[in-house]
Amino acid sequence: MADMNFTGPDPELQDLLASRPQLEMHAQDGLCFEGVPLNSIADQYGTPVWVYGAETIRARYASLHNAFAAQGVPIHIHYAVKANDHLAILNLLHKQNAGADVVSIGEFLRATKAGIAAKNIVYSGVGKSEAELETALAAGIGQINAESAEEVEMISTVASRLGVIASIALRMNPDVDAGTHAKITTGLAENKFGIAAQDIPAIYARSSSLPGLQVVGIAMHIGSQILSTEPYRLAYEKGAAMVRALRQTGQNVEVLDIGGGLGIGYQDEPGLSPDAFATMVRRVTNGLDVKLMMEPGRYLVGPAGLLLGSVILQKRAGKRFVVLDAAMNDLMRPAMYEAWHGILPLDPTAYRSAMSPADVVGPICETADQFAKNRALPDLKPGNRVALLDAGAYGAVMSSTYNARPRPCAVLVDQGGFHLITKRQEVQALWDGEIVPST
Repeated sequence: MADMNFTGPDPELQDLLASRPQLEMHAQDGLCFEGVPLNSIADQYGTPVWVYGAETIRARYASLHNAFAAQGVPIHIHYAVKANDHLAILNLLHKQNAGADVVSIGEFLRATKAGIAAKNIVYSGVGKSEAELETALAAGIGQINAESAEEVEMISTVASRLGVIASIALRMNPDVDAGTHAKITTGLAENKFGIAAQDIPAIYARSSSLPGLQVVGIAMHIGSQILSTEPYRLAYEKGAAMVRALRQTGQNVEVLDIGGGLGIGYQDEPGLSPDAFATMVRRVTNGLDVKLMMEPGRYLVGPAGLLLGSVILQKRAGKRFVVLDAAMNDLMRPAMYEAWHGILPLDPTAYRSAMSPADVVGPICETADQFAKNRALPDLKPGNRVALLDAGAYGAVMSSTYNARPRPCAVLVDQGGFHLITKRQEVQALWDGEIVPST
């Protein structure tokens, strides 16, 4: 199963471990995450279970913030809630002074529930309804990234009805190939996102004349899991040129929202360097005199999450299948994106055992319920536990109850301890709210 960007040979278990400073192996306690034995969490809460690391999130936020500070570039970081919308995660990032980037009114309300002020929230997405816009504007949302001329008219109508002024940025589609998986690229002309560059000047002028609107600038977002600065540079140069062109026509442009999508290493390859990214942004925007905003998600939370599972059995039918109690309804990325996730046993003795190829699968009645194909792993007996790595982004948020499987619980590791942050879903909750007609 190929990763979206990495095509090299699978790293060995020791290489996966060595490339992740948040993980370490103890001779007695087994695999530990931020110093906490993962077996202790599984013993108390069972499996499958999501595990998130608070200090990893803090450290990654600091690395991104500090990279821009070192370049002398003020940046306003708005966490992309879609990556992981847990209230505990949102609250943790709020305490680091992050704002939020949301794509639904549900995400907006989650962010405010977690303590993020409405004025520090950016609302993106191609399909905002009038009812959603009304809720966000009434609450005082900081910025709406409009993705079409039709949406601009809708925002004007809603804002005028409420008697408020909506701050909007026009999302420009720069027609730049982000070099990532086709399902998560957003900056090509063929994608549904944003406004074609050639249409921006006319729509910007029209928006500036509409009641209830304050047009503040340009927004961009070209995709997710991007490992090179080059596509960003191409896109941002187009964005900077648009800012200058609009100003030449007399338009006011105060904001350049550069989006997110910074990639991480899922195998043992390095992710996108925040220092290299910040250096490139400084060069491209030097002298532009705009408020810079960005919307990272995966970069902040991806490496800070694990999915723990237990082996149900090993099936040998011409090849070896390791069947886990975790499944594609819990972690959809491998089935949906052909994504690669590292798999590490919790037992330290496994690392001294002979390795052989195995397909790691779940119990769901779908061939796509597969976490790894021909992965070199030791013999794994029923009850042995494994950690699926780098599952903090687009993991639990994309989960479902397919095959009538309750959602797992979630735990936050912090300062040497761990805390339950989501209870395991009860089986009867699967049909709560359903009604069988009496006829």
